[in-house]
Amino acid sequence: MFKGLGNMGDMAKMMKAAKDMQTRMTSLQEELARITVQGESGAGLVRAEATAKGELTTLRIDPAIFKAEDKEVVEDLILAAIKDVQKRAAERSAQEMRKIAVEMGLPPDMNLPM
Repeated sequence: MFKGLGNMGDMAKMMKAAKDMQTRMTSLQEELARITVQGESGAGLVRAEATAKGELTTLRIDPAIFKAEDKEVVEDLILAAIKDVQKRAAERSAQEMRKIAVEMGLPPDMNLPM
């Protein structure tokens, strides 16, 4: 198709690859918004749910922990559950990015822009 154009053919291939990557990244962003991950603390007394993009969507607290004298413990459990779900969201996002990189023939540990 690009015979006789020398390096222009390579440039066209690179432009197509860049366009394909942009399309895949947009698709991945949409998918990460649909994927949910769960985190917890206190052996499940506090549970959090977030999208793989890290957006907290749900926080569930077992009513058994609502005692005035345990306020600080409850706050710590809530914070721990949120940190757990954010960590899991970041891990899932990185996992999805590695899959895309491998599919595109790139090194799996390459940091693709999000």
